Amino acid sequence: MPIIHRSSVSVKSGTTYPAPFDAPCLTKHSLRLSDAGRLTQFGAHLVTLPPGCWSSQRHHHSAEDEFVYILTGHPTFIDDDGETQLSPGDTTCHPAGDGNAHHMINRTEADVTFIAVGSRRPEVDHCRYPDVNLDLPANGTPKRVFGGKD
Repeated sequence: MPIIHRSSVSVKSGTTYPAPFDAPCLTKHSLRLSDAGRLTQFGAHLVTLPPGCWSSQRHHHSAEDEFVYILTGHPTFIDDDGETQLSPGDTTCHPAGDGNAHHMINRTEADVTFIAVGSRRPEVDHCRYPDVNLDLPANGTPKRVFGGKD
């Protein structure tokens, strides 16, 4: 069935980052809408960041595009160019290979919700985290393992 009712999608909480890199993202939760619809070529998630929560560690992808659309709240978007407060209706686009590390932090007292869409190319994508000793190299398979940059 092509219709996915929100109530039928399980909520994923937290992050897959290893400790201690997981701490700022532990209260994040998302609905993996594309997984519920059995889509394989891109991921689409409805993400909620409670107050104080980060969307991720600051990162960039070698082979995956990312698109974010803000639905509610005012997250702080942080990339190589600095910080910008976003509002509902704002969009961020991150082309594969651009090298501009980015993430969002909810520094407000209200939840932030957004739609995140990205291509799925884990077998060839190398995700880099310039602010922390974390690296997610491509290894030719959909299953990847975090490692240290060194």
